Amino acid sequence: DYISLHYNNGKMKIEIISGSPRTASVTHRVALHLKNWLSQNSSHEADIIAMKDWNIPAVQSVWVSPEKAPVEFQPLAERIFNADAYILVTPEYNGSYSPAMKNLLDHFPKRHRKPFGIVTASPGAMGGMRASQQLLLLTPALFGITSPYMLIIPGVDKKFSPDGDLVDESFQNAVHNFVTEFLWLSEKVVETPVESFKN
Repeated sequence: DYISLHYNNGKMKIEIISGSPRTASVTHRVALHLKNWLSQNSSHEADIIAMKDWNIPAVQSVWVSPEKAPVEFQPLAERIFNADAYILVTPEYNGSYSPAMKNLLDHFPKRHRKPFGIVTASPGAMGGMRASQQLLLLTPALFGITSPYMLIIPGVDKKFSPDGDLVDESFQNAVHNFVTEFLWLSEKVVETPVESFKN
């Protein structure tokens, strides 16, 4: 089991963004599994922002604080602003990631120095690999710091149950390596204060 050794300032808040807007999303199974894994194997607080639960309109302005968001989205905005790290979980749509997830992220300012984990999944054989490469362009544009250990999941519907249980034991090491490397990076980034230098 993963034991947190580096983070000395309490629990991190990790938001897992489940990018599919579809009510029967198979990708959402992965988000459920990651939340359960983190709850059972780390001291950090993890929760899921599921795009299927939020009908966010096309971006008209950036919500620079939770109070600047429309009232119905202020609880969501508070979670985005309070998060210490993010895991992006997305299917692949026409060679890229979920536009619903991109629309969510576009509503907020840059996520300066926030750690990101990248997870893509597909019922097909490629596991959303092209979407993962697109996300490697997105996260630096958000000024985030991306873990190089991505989780690419082919045949996702055969690896995870609807409740988020891993049913393909051969995939256990891939999940373990992704999460532990994401936590290593996140704890290092979050616990390290950034010095401000004046010219």
